[in-house]
Amino acid sequence: MNAPIAKELPSHGYTITRPVRGSTIAMELTFVLTRDEIYVPVAIRKPPGNGPFPLITMGRGDGKGGVPHLEAQVDLLASMQDEMIKRGYVIAYVNYRNEVPHLYENIPRAENLPDDVSGGARRTLKSSPTLDSDDLIAIFEYLRTLPYVNPDAIGAIGVSHSGEMILKVAAEMNFGAGVAIEGASHEFLSVDTGPAAPRKGTEIQYQDIEVVRKNADKTRAMERIRRINTPILHLGREKDHLQGIFKLVHEWMLEAGKDSTWACFDHPSHGYPYIYRKPDGSYQPEAIQQQAFDIFMAFFDRHLKAAL
Repeated sequence: MNAPIAKELPSHGYTITRPVRGSTIAMELTFVLTRDEIYVPVAIRKPPGNGPFPLITMGRGDGKGGVPHLEAQVDLLASMQDEMIKRGYVIAYVNYRNEVPHLYENIPRAENLPDDVSGGARRTLKSSPTLDSDDLIAIFEYLRTLPYVNPDAIGAIGVSHSGEMILKVAAEMNFGAGVAIEGASHEFLSVDTGPAAPRKGTEIQYQDIEVVRKNADKTRAMERIRRINTPILHLGREKDHLQGIFKLVHEWMLEAGKDSTWACFDHPSHGYPYIYRKPDGSYQPEAIQQQAFDIFMAFFDRHLKAAL
């Protein structure tokens, strides 16, 4: 007789309160349980009051650096986050496990399995390794349990790999809205990044959407895209070496009848909509940064505040 599937532990976290330089709004450094029962850190900052408030997660790049990375990002982005908090949002800067390259493309998402080998220990077993995008799903599930958060008004913004993470999660669960800033979505689209991919030195050259289209697996990509029910705003960057990938995700989302919006700016810096404080601690957004900020905040207002 097969053993039953052991239940997962309820979503939960452990929190340490830390001050934020130059701000009266502290951060709750919280360790969130993931699907395979390790903990990943998030830094939560909230408006005064009991809510319920809409919430926006923030992330950038591959999961790495642990708590020091999280604290450094919050320190640099504190003034930008304060502006978002003034608009009535809880902000959660996220981290997750470091990506195993191309694992997403080669394994199914982990499922719970019967435990028939442990002699009654009733472990929560998994069918395959947990993906970094599974960590973001676990974070969303935890954030929805917070009494001051509206569980129907969760949004996410991410730069580069964190932008792709939003698409991966949207293909597995519904949430309020996502903003992918220069989303490096080569895995999500199954774009060839091997030796045959065009390169300049060590940098892959997928600026041309037609070159990306030729090297992407549309069948696999569209199967993922068709599962998305979350509105997505894609923020591109002219002359970015992956601009064709950003554009193609948007195009194929529209083709699949999904709620997809495109905006693009010409800026020299990758991740330009994230407005970092200057070395002296001052907050001085460039005109393009402020324009991008206004666009994605209006997008969140439209999709998240309507749920309140």
